[in-house]
Amino acid sequence: MRLEAEFIPLPYRFDAARMAEELAQFDQHAWMDHPDNTEGNSALALISAGGGDNNGFRGEMVQTPHLGRCPYLQQVIGSFGEVFGRSRLMRLEPGCEVTAHVDYHYHWHNHVRIHVPIVTSPEVIFHCGDAQLNMQAGECWIFDSWRRHRVVNGGTRARVHLVIDTTGSSHFWNTVERSLLAVRAGSPLPATYLPYEPGRRAEILTERYNLQPVLSPGEVEFLTRDLIADVEGVPGNDPARVSLYSRIMLDFCRDWRVLWHRFGIHQPGWPHYARLVASTARAMPDFDPPLVLQNRTGLAKPAFAARVLNVAVSREIYADFLGSGGVSPPPARAQGLSEAQAVAQDESARNARCHCGSGRRFKHCHGAGSAPV
Repeated sequence: MRLEAEFIPLPYRFDAARMAEELAQFDQHAWMDHPDNTEGNSALALISAGGGDNNGFRGEMVQTPHLGRCPYLQQVIGSFGEVFGRSRLMRLEPGCEVTAHVDYHYHWHNHVRIHVPIVTSPEVIFHCGDAQLNMQAGECWIFDSWRRHRVVNGGTRARVHLVIDTTGSSHFWNTVERSLLAVRAGSPLPATYLPYEPGRRAEILTERYNLQPVLSPGEVEFLTRDLIADVEGVPGNDPARVSLYSRIMLDFCRDWRVLWHRFGIHQPGWPHYARLVASTARAMPDFDPPLVLQNRTGLAKPAFAARVLNVAVSREIYADFLGSGGVSPPPARAQGLSEAQAVAQDESARNARCHCGSGRRFKHCHGAGSAPV
């Protein structure tokens, strides 16, 4: 998520020694290698897709058994009062680095990562854009992941951070704004300290619906036009090539909207959506030099794929999205019908074939957990 500064402190401090005690209980087997096998990088899942040891971004996020063994980490995460997505402990071995990159795919368009250093040293340097920072143990920071960034551990011991991802409520972003203004005025906000409270149970809210089975036309167009504006804002990009990419991407938006109005998120439309995604990817030529984003690192074509095409259809979350608490037929009474008409229409809907394609009646399938009105 784009921020107004490379690094922004949040006005909270935590007990790094207590967090380190909880960290010490985990042996090497609990840590996952970096998905790109980057040397010296590993993670321990705390909130993950389905609560397992994975790096997934999609679907219901669940607290893992690892987090269940860490009462203070629970209190730290719960203290923000936000809804959290994928969250982990991230370890960087001495002499290793997180190589320079930009996070521009779909997840990072909507999420920001909160960093709470647990084990660190002065030799651990976080670079972001033109700025660099040594985050102290127990502090709390966010950074602009859309700028080029990297982390170098020049120390003699492994660095471990608690990293938690959130889209952030209005309260969260108001706090961010106040903190940034205070820093720029030379008077950073005083930090509130959160001590460990034995026996206190922390409430942690986690994401369930972080992605639609099929992206809505409005979201597709918003993501696409934002990317076009980014590419157009780079003086060095060839205008003719920018125009060609823009036309291809906007054509995709228009055709996507037509398919959506016909199929919505449902299975009969999936082959049509897949063909449109594939044909659009083929239509975008590879340029030399490529079109770049304003951060000068991200490239337009892979950014469009990562932010839109690769997440346009997510079949694996369809059933859960339609399940309890998800999308269901609208109550008939909400349509302004009389009591008798409402009862008749609701009963008719419950007896109809379920929208998921199972062949069963709605009341025996996705409507099994809901009583008739």
